[in-house]
Amino acid sequence: MRTLRSEQGCPWDRKQTLQSLKPYIIEEAYEVVEAIDQGKDVLENELGDLLLQIVFVAQIAEEQGLFSFDSVADRIADKLVRRHPHVFDTMQVKDADEVVQNWNRIKRDKEEKQYLLDGIPTAMPATLLAQRYADRAASVGFDWGDWRDILVKIAEETAELREAAEAGDKEQTFHEMGDILAAVVNLARKLGINAEEALRHCALRFRERFNKMEEIDPTITDGTHSLDDLEALWQRAKQELGKKQ
Repeated sequence: MRTLRSEQGCPWDRKQTLQSLKPYIIEEAYEVVEAIDQGKDVLENELGDLLLQIVFVAQIAEEQGLFSFDSVADRIADKLVRRHPHVFDTMQVKDADEVVQNWNRIKRDKEEKQYLLDGIPTAMPATLLAQRYADRAASVGFDWGDWRDILVKIAEETAELREAAEAGDKEQTFHEMGDILAAVVNLARKLGINAEEALRHCALRFRERFNKMEEIDPTITDGTHSLDDLEALWQRAKQELGKKQ
């Protein structure tokens, strides 16, 4: 990992930070949970994937003078070498995108992955799952040309949702809602935003504002306030919380 993080190493690895690693740590943890019921060999492999994230975090932390990690499991060390031929062998790459393409090819050819989207646990949070699927598809060129195109798609999906909802078609409304959410996740990905973190931040911001409303007027939990009164309290809460919102 020290080699991968060096100037002579992998472009993708050099770009990572503690914050950017968070969704990958979550994903690998879900894979371990799934593997517990699939036998010792599968579990051993998935534990190695999770250990990689720990090593990665520890290396970044060591660079920042926080703490260090002195050893790594043999299985994950072998995988690091196998998946980074542009660092440990003679393969040449021009950028991080080509690194991802090679990574996927290696997994398919040498690790017997049947499909490109294999290995992403379906039990993970839906926004993260959608973004990881889109990332994988984009790595082979199946992607939007520009983020503005996704805004057009969102408008189209919104119109289809309205049509289904007004028709009272519950099943179609369900599917159209999923299409809108997937399009929004793709927009976030295209703009370089982690959709899971953005939504989490929004939810926590909502909680802070609503808590402030309750501090201003504890009686709001009685359920007797009009919507207009609650909206006025919401605006006041936003104002009192100030710029941090």
